[in-house]
Amino acid sequence: MKIGELSKATHTQVETIRYYEREGLLPQTDRTEGNYRVYGPAHVERLSFVRHCRRLDMTLEEVRTLLRFKDSPPQDCSVINDLVDEHIKHVTIRIKELKSLQKQLLDLRNSCAGVGTVEACGVLSGLSRASLVEPAIQALGEHHVHGSHKASGQRRSK
Repeated sequence: MKIGELSKATHTQVETIRYYEREGLLPQTDRTEGNYRVYGPAHVERLSFVRHCRRLDMTLEEVRTLLRFKDSPPQDCSVINDLVDEHIKHVTIRIKELKSLQKQLLDLRNSCAGVGTVEACGVLSGLSRASLVEPAIQALGEHHVHGSHKASGQRRSK
């Protein structure tokens, strides 16, 4: 199959497939005489695996590690368990951060009855006050970088 067919089969954008190829998550493919990439069932399976790991919010480095073990099945799986344990810790932290974010948003929403002028809007006033405080908090090293975490020294992307 061509890349468009792989895209449809896995519900993955073509550019994402190319990105995963550049990142080494998908193996190199054969090419036709017209220089089109040719994909097979193994590509569908591997891309589906990668996509599922990404839906679990795993970093590319974590996915690479899992793929290395998947490609060498006789190895001890304790490293895989350690990787998942670390990822669970990350998810636990994210949940706490998201609950805090939810509380902040609910407090903002509750600060405005929704009637009156924009000038008197409690949400906008609250956002304005918080935006003046936020640079001071960031200067202390507390900043908002949700959706990313370090794994083996790499930041999350795509």
